[in-house]
Amino acid sequence: MNIDSLVNNLTPELFERLQYGAATGKWPDGTTLTSEQKEQTVQLVMLYQAKVAKSNEQFTINEQGEMVQKSKRELQQEFKAQNEIARFSEHDL
Repeated sequence: MNIDSLVNNLTPELFERLQYGAATGKWPDGTTLTSEQKEQTVQLVMLYQAKVAKSNEQFTINEQGEMVQKSKRELQQEFKAQNEIARFSEHDL
């Protein structure tokens, strides 16, 4: 099996487990990854982000294989847009 078919056949659940392992150095059951497993897991997570997830979230890998980095202003605008429930003026009371 080549790497492209491996990445394309990862389920979202398996990706989450790999991402957890890459971030913490442990599998969700608490087993510690070896240095080789951690290296391979990080590479697989990066490939999945670039080829399948196509995310534009901060510190993920985009389709061009580059890390997504946003300015403070961009992050603030995204945060406001995602978390705004309602907006009231003082005259609405």
